[in-house]
Amino acid sequence: MSEIPLTYNSFLGAELHALWHCTAMAHKMVITLVYRVGYRRASSLYSRLYSTYVKRMRYMSELKDNDDACREASNSGTFFLFHNYSPFLQEKGNMLLAPKLNAAEIKRILEKFRQSGEKIEDSMLVGCSDECRPYFALDLGSLERSALEAELNGSFGEMRKAFFQLEEEDATLISAAQALLRWHDNNQYCGKTGQLTVKNLAGSKRVCQGTEIIYYPQMSPVVITLVSDGSRCLLVRQASFPKGMYSALSGFCDIGETLEETLRREVAEEVGLEVESVRYSASQHWPFPSSTLMIGCHALVNPQRSKININKQELEAAEWFSHGEVVKALGRNPKPSKGKDDNLSFWVPPKQAIAHQLIQEWVKNQAPVPT
Repeated sequence: MSEIPLTYNSFLGAELHALWHCTAMAHKMVITLVYRVGYRRASSLYSRLYSTYVKRMRYMSELKDNDDACREASNSGTFFLFHNYSPFLQEKGNMLLAPKLNAAEIKRILEKFRQSGEKIEDSMLVGCSDECRPYFALDLGSLERSALEAELNGSFGEMRKAFFQLEEEDATLISAAQALLRWHDNNQYCGKTGQLTVKNLAGSKRVCQGTEIIYYPQMSPVVITLVSDGSRCLLVRQASFPKGMYSALSGFCDIGETLEETLRREVAEEVGLEVESVRYSASQHWPFPSSTLMIGCHALVNPQRSKININKQELEAAEWFSHGEVVKALGRNPKPSKGKDDNLSFWVPPKQAIAHQLIQEWVKNQAPVPT
């Protein structure tokens, strides 16, 4: 009798083991299937996004290299309008919009103002949609401004207002367009021969008629740096800043300098500190007052050698601020203070500026220090 339970238990144990093994295998198969499906979907999505980006970039490259292709594309493209570098804007409720007009509307306007339809070829290629519909920029500064605004039911506004109030994509396109228009106006003659230069249809270059020297649109590199001593960050004021605003240090790169050399030199020149380490963050095209490439970095100085020696020819003020003080500044409205201009109620650049991004990064990475 004693053998019966043993045999039964052995049989039952084998059955349970087999059942457990099957369940485990099924569970593993389900996980593998889910993983493969998820991976395929993610890969497919990535592939579609990647292919869209590559397609756009190659399409843009073709338009820049081929005048005939660019001319044909302009017929199906849309246009941002400017008047002496001021972008055309419309207000819709509390929103600011930068309307894009199609080629037929542009030609109608040119005809109404007795302008040749060929003026459309003065436009510059500034981008394209995911569906490869090209975006152009055209400056109509030769036309009477008020009449043009009445015709378009909008106004030509300040670039600074547009940059800070438009949606990010349009703000980026508008600032690039203005920079490109300005560069072409300032480079109509060859620097070597003095002869006229001619732009290609897309506006991606100008060529000297005499020597065929090619000039490409350029922007000046600027390093913008948030300096920290480990527990505090350094913010500065220039005399040209709006009242109450403090920001990160910045300066133009000299010819022959690396990014790191520019950063260390600027910090030494402006506040008398020696940088020990540098970390790159991000970059941004900045249209004010002219086209620059802002290269954002974080820099660390020795807390034992953090006494500021300000260069009054460069800066109006420079101060160390604690984590808590900077957090409060980020929460304040980015507008000039009506009160006394002191660092107790200072504010920082708005979120569209790379200086704001650098300050936010420092706050997130810096543990609050008890005061």
